[in-house]
Amino acid sequence: MASSLTRRTIMASLLKLLEERPLSKISIKDIVEDCGINRNTFYYHFADLPDLVEAIIREEADHIMQSYTGISSLEECIAAAMKLSVDHRRAVMHIYNSSNRDIYERYMMEICEYVATAFINNLIAGRPVPETDRVAIIQDYKCELYGHIVDWLNRSMSHDLEKQFLRLCELRRGMTEEMLRRSLEE
Repeated sequence: MASSLTRRTIMASLLKLLEERPLSKISIKDIVEDCGINRNTFYYHFADLPDLVEAIIREEADHIMQSYTGISSLEECIAAAMKLSVDHRRAVMHIYNSSNRDIYERYMMEICEYVATAFINNLIAGRPVPETDRVAIIQDYKCELYGHIVDWLNRSMSHDLEKQFLRLCELRRGMTEEMLRRSLEE
């Protein structure tokens, strides 16, 4: 197997196994048996299981950020921020409920910051908004997105977060534009 193909096969194997059982019940032996490779090949690509988990999450996060370049609404923000969790629901819950939760949380925060920045920058579009206001508004949206997603994960994804967030968007319609208008007044 070519090196990048082997790496992807190992990553796919862990994702598949995470759909079946918690991370604490998966060993490197399970992964190499599933892939049909030896342990040395695994260790050539990854230092350990947390390194593999991080590689998977990093790749998924990068893919999400490349896919959402022109975010024009809060609705798109939540869809983008939730994509990783929705696409790999059981695997994400198994990672989130493991000792590797911090890896997931770090990349989720990065995704939330990316989509909030893309949204606000798109909304500003050439307006002379002071940098301190732009940064404060992005920080607010990043933390709001992240907070909603973490709360949703803590509740085992038991409610329809996207539906709830869409309702919040309806209730808040025009508020971001109002913040930007006020920023320009000062």
